[in-house]
Amino acid sequence: MPSEPSVEASASHFSPCAEPSSDRQQLVLACRALWLTTLSLMTAFMHTCAPAHRHLLARRIGRNLATLAGQPDVFGADNCSRFDRLAAHWQAQAERFAPNADASSGGRGLLHALARLAPFAR
Repeated sequence: MPSEPSVEASASHFSPCAEPSSDRQQLVLACRALWLTTLSLMTAFMHTCAPAHRHLLARRIGRNLATLAGQPDVFGADNCSRFDRLAAHWQAQAERFAPNADASSGGRGLLHALARLAPFAR
């Protein structure tokens, strides 16, 4: 029969349900939650075809990754530089799916948006 884990072993791992005992633990938990949320948003991005939704999702993903890139105390400098590169990638994706700023052109902005959707209609 397996023995109970020792107090020392369980003290080094804190439960997400337990009250964090320090500011550092709170920061680690918040960053972990933000990372998991960002992964979920990436999944949602891959499952939607709507350019407007993809634009909003990519913009949020980019902002989340930029926030994570600013946490070297939690993730380390190497991971933060990766987050920074990913943030730039997702911001470029957001620009790619951004609606035309030229909406006052007598409906041409809508025509361009519909033309981008044409490959999905087949």
